[in-house]
Amino acid sequence: MQQTTHKYQTMETVIFAWLLVILATTSSLVKAKYYLGSHIVDVPTTIKETHLHFFLHDTLSGDNPTSVIVAQPNSTVIKDNNNIVPFGAVFVFDDPLTEGPDPKSKVIGNARGLYALASRGSDLTLMFNGDLEFTSGEFNGSSIVVVCRDPLVLVKEMAVVGGRGKFRMAQGFIWAKAIYFNVTTGDGILEWNVTIFHQ
Repeated sequence: MQQTTHKYQTMETVIFAWLLVILATTSSLVKAKYYLGSHIVDVPTTIKETHLHFFLHDTLSGDNPTSVIVAQPNSTVIKDNNNIVPFGAVFVFDDPLTEGPDPKSKVIGNARGLYALASRGSDLTLMFNGDLEFTSGEFNGSSIVVVCRDPLVLVKEMAVVGGRGKFRMAQGFIWAKAIYFNVTTGDGILEWNVTIFHQ
């Protein structure tokens, strides 16, 4: 009888110990917060301003395109068969960046990302999302990130929202000018003048 009582007391102790563990875990979960506080971060006192000038070549035609359509909704009604970029179309690109406007000029990097036609009206506008990495010179291995509305006009402003390497924490803007555009194929060459503020 005494052995049975001792056995039950031992089981009660084990169960009680487990209940304490469960309660402690549960109470710590309940006390968890979304906001854990703020603190002052040392930020460099000097911000660099860098200017870049290069050309982006976007080619949809031929045997070796740098931009290809990867999605187009079935529900899109194309009233204008001459429209090379129907509403909702999504393209993926891997465009070369060069020092000069000639496609054979020195390649200094590549722009990779995607763009989609995001307007339904006559004001053709893309949503551009790209990482422009430089593969030569002082900024080899660094990149700028561009996420912005991209109206299909001759001159436009676009936003630099970030970067990597020497352009870490970058912010800035781009003046992009179309120096060549083929309305039949959609091929284009853009001149980019970039102003970047970074650490």
